[in-house]
Amino acid sequence: MELIDTRPECNVREPEYARLLGYPGGHQLEGRARELAEGCRQWFAQHGRPWIFARQCDGLELAGGRLIIEGAGFSSRHLHDQFAAAGAHTAILAVVSAGLECEEKARQLWQEGKPDEYFFLEMYGSAMVEHLITSAGGRVCAWAEQNGMTVLPHYSPGYAGWDVAEQVQFWNVLRRNGAAEFTRRLEVLDTGMLRPKKSLLAVFGVTRRVDRVRGLKNMTPCENCSLPGCQYRRKPYLHFLPQVEDARQLQPGPPAEAKGAAVSGLDRQARYSVHLRALRKWSEERLHLKILHDNSVEARFRYEGTTCSNLGRPLEFDYHVKLAPPEEGYRIVEALCAPAPGDTGHASQCEYLSNPSSLMRAIAEEKPLLGQPLNAVLTWPRACSPSGCYCDAERRAHKWGLALEVIHYALAQREKELVKNAYDQTL
Repeated sequence: MELIDTRPECNVREPEYARLLGYPGGHQLEGRARELAEGCRQWFAQHGRPWIFARQCDGLELAGGRLIIEGAGFSSRHLHDQFAAAGAHTAILAVVSAGLECEEKARQLWQEGKPDEYFFLEMYGSAMVEHLITSAGGRVCAWAEQNGMTVLPHYSPGYAGWDVAEQVQFWNVLRRNGAAEFTRRLEVLDTGMLRPKKSLLAVFGVTRRVDRVRGLKNMTPCENCSLPGCQYRRKPYLHFLPQVEDARQLQPGPPAEAKGAAVSGLDRQARYSVHLRALRKWSEERLHLKILHDNSVEARFRYEGTTCSNLGRPLEFDYHVKLAPPEEGYRIVEALCAPAPGDTGHASQCEYLSNPSSLMRAIAEEKPLLGQPLNAVLTWPRACSPSGCYCDAERRAHKWGLALEVIHYALAQREKELVKNAYDQTL
């Protein structure tokens, strides 16, 4: 397994950004803080150069309380014990970085006497690193689940019980095979510190013993971190709902979608063809929802896969779906699938090589369940064809099913939360 992404999505969740800025949970940025935060987002979207690299290690052993990866020993007893308890048989080595540009811009702002702008960009870089490692973890989990395995939470040198100085050795192991092109983008000092500093090295354990890790599935590094008085201490992730742009604040009276949640007809106890864990991760990592003024919904889901030939080239497709308001059952009014911006993998598919115009026309013209309520995806008969490419109709239908089920799941979870909040307010 190898993952190289030099143009990852950069949709940092606002609650996580606000947490790093020091605001309490649930705080909404306003005024000057909102202006600074939006300025950082816009600058990074234009100038940031984040990247992700991850690969499966060639050898993993547990011996004498140490983790031995490709012949190199690491002294984290915690990691050794966690891998042993989970029956981990291999590991994914990963490195993510917000890029040098972010660090240089923050330094420039400080030198220009702009401490507020400096601080907000510094914290945005930190939030970006958290976002990137979470994104990498979700993609590793998706790969593992397809192969009957599960992934342990990431752990990094510098976490409790793992000497940060071992980052030097960890980086040397990681870049032995496949990460050479990133050598100029990351430097590990003798102390273990990274340059650029908004970067992270991490390891994910992988196990086939899914039964062993049921009790570990919600574990986060914070649960095991012994740093006292940490101002960023948070509870374990509780599977956050997708980030939603909402027009409620511009409307008088009670939120319109709270009423819509009761009449949408969306099956909130649906049985999906996709595993719930995958739906949860994909809804957090690959789905963007936008609630419009009339409570209709615009959704974009990004599919990531590989071609079946040409050495498995990575490819990405975006699914754009517009849904009618909930009182119309989230009827599908628009649907479009197209290669994601910058994707080149679609051109390596066999069918594309033989007849590119025919394949791309078929992809663009297929709009399954158009005009039907979103619930229709739950009973839509389609073949299971998990191959990554788009060369035939069955494979394309399978991916449309994935996209629509993720959207259904996200909206169902959102409605559950709305109903719960409305109930809590009556108590």
